[in-house]
Amino acid sequence: MEPAPLSSLQEKEGEPAGEDSSSAFSAAAVPPRPATHSHSLHKYAPLDWSDYFDEERRVAIPGTDDVFNVYTAGSEGPVVFCLHGGGYSGLSFALAASRMKNKTRVVAMDLRGHGKSTTSDDLDLSIDTLTNDVIAVIRTMYGESPPAIILVGHSMGGSVAVHVAARKEIHNLHGLVVIDVVEGTAMASLVHMQKILANRAQHFPSIEKAIEWSVKGGPLRNIDSARVSIPSTLKYNESQGCYTYRTPLEETEKYWKGWYEGLSDKFLSCPVQKILLLAGTDRLDRFVISEFEKFSILLSMATVLGHKEGSYLDEEDVPEEFASHILNFISRNKIGPNGVEIPGLVKKWGR
Repeated sequence: MEPAPLSSLQEKEGEPAGEDSSSAFSAAAVPPRPATHSHSLHKYAPLDWSDYFDEERRVAIPGTDDVFNVYTAGSEGPVVFCLHGGGYSGLSFALAASRMKNKTRVVAMDLRGHGKSTTSDDLDLSIDTLTNDVIAVIRTMYGESPPAIILVGHSMGGSVAVHVAARKEIHNLHGLVVIDVVEGTAMASLVHMQKILANRAQHFPSIEKAIEWSVKGGPLRNIDSARVSIPSTLKYNESQGCYTYRTPLEETEKYWKGWYEGLSDKFLSCPVQKILLLAGTDRLDRFVISEFEKFSILLSMATVLGHKEGSYLDEEDVPEEFASHILNFISRNKIGPNGVEIPGLVKKWGR
């Protein structure tokens, strides 16, 4: 269902062509009608966002027609502001949010053209527009005096997080976490994107079937995560009588290069504490390796904790470990609601 990040472009062994999970993309939006259930598909029945988040908010941007859907969890601590990959939705972070919300606040935004967000131009996925959207949402939610914020972004969302941090317009920004995207490998994979998108399963008779495909033929390995996040990546096509992707990523090709061009330099120059979560060292381009001492590189759970081969969606597939790394990052850098250490966060790295 959701191809994995652009930075990870290896086909899974033994799978037919067209079911490659390793692009920077994935699909996104909540269908307007419930799916039919059958006994055989019960294990793929959708799960509600409210099992993981505390609230769903509609953030209207003043002076525009743009309204962004945002999921929130937790009431204390700094804000972990999460940005999903292309075609995903904020619900990609659902399982991780439920594991972090007792120690920190979690906000997961549906980006433009994804999930339940609605804008005047849903196809404008240029990096400047996406960056402006995130800054506008944060300002609308918190004004000019926000609590301490840690930006967390996966793939395309990671690029947006870097650009937001590089703009230096968010007051009290204390951290940056980028998941599974590095400029070199991302740029090299762009030539394959249209083929990968075209070869995906395109139509699903039910939401359950889409969830099943995402686990068996797509990038996800955690069934519970698929059950909560996949419905938000779909829309119901009345004329065809089936579910299709909410986000037509194939129509946004002109913006892809802009997501990743110059990303390494921007990441390294961001004046906040930062960390890069990767599925393996093979995704480090030469520039980043040469500047290794300037930031922390933590190999993601795929390498350190050995989750299943072919899986790249760390926040979805291993939410416990992902949440632990985020909380440790906050503790290690003593990030609290007002830039002070949070009592009770355990300082432990790895297992």
